[in-house]
Amino acid sequence: MDAAVDPDAMLMLAYAHGDLAAFEALYARHRGMLYRFLLRSVRDPHRTDELFQETWSRVISARTRYQPQAKFSTWLLQIAHNLMIDSVRRQRPMADGDEAETALANVAMPEQDQPDHTLSEFERRRSLQRAIEQLPDEQRTAVLLRLEQDLSLEEIAAVTGAGRETVKSRLRYAMNRLREVLSE
Repeated sequence: MDAAVDPDAMLMLAYAHGDLAAFEALYARHRGMLYRFLLRSVRDPHRTDELFQETWSRVISARTRYQPQAKFSTWLLQIAHNLMIDSVRRQRPMADGDEAETALANVAMPEQDQPDHTLSEFERRRSLQRAIEQLPDEQRTAVLLRLEQDLSLEEIAAVTGAGRETVKSRLRYAMNRLREVLSE
């Protein structure tokens, strides 16, 4: 990928050359997206905080080796995803559904989700969130990357390390399951 195409890649390259303001700009642009992705994926605020910090630590450590082969956000999510997988391998998640609900309730929502919108919209989103939480880990990750990060199949494959067809299959099964749960 050409760094000139991705302004975030340009910022990361500038940071690699010592420009701390470039890192601050990257952090400001991506911290909310990264935190929401991690929280929705691991469903444990404590583990989310740890993974969030570790992801940014890895970005800092890798700054001199960074090569813009994909969008910066894809690279960042790939680091986070790999750390999540490692974390799951070390210890299965212990948060129950109620804790995840509490954590999700505390995440800042986009403006269109603020209280001035109808209750039915809120109920629809909550139903979708609950349905997504019930998906198997691989399907949930693929859905979150697709719906919340608007990544392509190829980008999701790069983040998760799965093949394009595997990602496509995971999304198909997940969407079928979501339709099924939401129609109940």
